[in-house]
Amino acid sequence: MTESDITSTLAPLEFTCTYPATAAHVSQARRSLARALNGYPAAADAALCLSELATNACVHSQSCEPGGHFTVRAVIRGGQLRVEVHDDGGPWTRPVHRRDGQHGRGLLILAQLASDWGRTGDSATGWTIWFTMTLDGPAAAATPQHAKEKQP
Repeated sequence: MTESDITSTLAPLEFTCTYPATAAHVSQARRSLARALNGYPAAADAALCLSELATNACVHSQSCEPGGHFTVRAVIRGGQLRVEVHDDGGPWTRPVHRRDGQHGRGLLILAQLASDWGRTGDSATGWTIWFTMTLDGPAAAATPQHAKEKQP
């Protein structure tokens, strides 16, 4: 079986869901992606990367203000997963590395696990932080479950 045979058998996936910017909803977003990628070897890494980006949206953007939210979009096409997290904007600042190790590591984790990542947008309309991962195909006898969420 060639790589093109593997990627041609990957089930397409596309979902978008908007969540209130709370820690509980970061967990819900992570579980939704993990469930949608059930059986893919990269599912745990993708869920961890999503968790880091959603947490950043809730902590470091204007999404943390009352009524704030973040939106997750995930797409699989041609063996490539792309996940985006869109927040409510605000200033973009470099992560602060603290001695206690509690903050400033999320984008380092993302850089290690993702094939590529980046940022688009602006402080007024919101930032979209995205990452991509190559999927090797679902594990034997597993089929991805497509998320059908609209609102939490």
